[in-house]
Amino acid sequence: MDTITIPTAADMHIHLRQGSLMNMVTPYVAEGGVSICYVMPNLQPTVSTTEQALAYKAELEALAPKVTFYMSLYLGPSLTPEEIRKAAKAGVRGVKSYPRGVTTNSESGIESYDIYYPVFKAMEEEGMVLNLHGEIPSDHEKNVCVMNAEEKFLGHLKQIHTDFPKLKIILEHATTEAAVNMVKSLGDTVGCTITVHHLQLVVDDWAGKCHNFCKPVAKFPSDRAALRKVIKEGHPRFFLGTDSAPHPSHKKEGPEACAGVFTTPLVLPYLATILESFDALDQLRGFACDFGRAFYEVKDEKWVGEVKLVRTNKDFNTPETYAFGGEGVDGESGKVVPFMAGKALAWKIASIN
Repeated sequence: MDTITIPTAADMHIHLRQGSLMNMVTPYVAEGGVSICYVMPNLQPTVSTTEQALAYKAELEALAPKVTFYMSLYLGPSLTPEEIRKAAKAGVRGVKSYPRGVTTNSESGIESYDIYYPVFKAMEEEGMVLNLHGEIPSDHEKNVCVMNAEEKFLGHLKQIHTDFPKLKIILEHATTEAAVNMVKSLGDTVGCTITVHHLQLVVDDWAGKCHNFCKPVAKFPSDRAALRKVIKEGHPRFFLGTDSAPHPSHKKEGPEACAGVFTTPLVLPYLATILESFDALDQLRGFACDFGRAFYEVKDEKWVGEVKLVRTNKDFNTPETYAFGGEGVDGESGKVVPFMAGKALAWKIASIN
């Protein structure tokens, strides 16, 4: 097979940033073969109100008018059931939970879920989605670090689902076999996103290699095998959420070692190349296009196109960098190093109609 034709994809977890970085990244959503995406709210300041979400959405639509942007709010002390009802009426699709301090701009993240039960109840009643960054903060006295932080979080997922069985919950960017097994064991209202890079990386690929460093970190080969297996099964509650998270190269390479992998411009070429490597190319459409839309019950997409992918015979390489700067009010400029920079991909996009 040298040609694949599928609908434009649904990326149900993406970071589009703000300022000049946003101006560079956002137009690449459609160019990467995606026509609907679910946008993360961890900006500075965080997107915590309906007005902020709608203002951010307007900025994104001006940069990519064909794309449908599903917006989310940041779970924090200021979020109330009243704001949830207001946001739902305005079309905001969900709420993202970040445990305090585990990833980019999560300093105001939560420490306890119990105090948010009134918010979760309102979300359940309004049909909004709860998106969980599934880690607990590192605590070396309790032997918790980045390698087991996701597995130790899974009890929270199970408890919230037990207490709110009709609330749609997504465990975001799963990285472990334990996470896959937990999601599969729960009800149909619990879904799970899997990134492009976690289908490729294991711990050896990011330890000491800053451009592959993300949160949650890639784990063991057995964990990657579990992610691949559930995709090969065609399980409908596991679907694409790239967690594409660009950072200027100097912030990835510097002492901050920012967490995030940038995949937006080449989502489908990456995915086709990686899925083919473990004999799952036949699952590309379900995983990237159909399952996420079904879980979110998408009915209001502005445009769904058709993407034609063609085999490259390895004569197509990922760019080394993407430049940004000069356009935004922040005046920031620089470059972003993408996933698999400079490496050959087996597939490329020939057309999007």
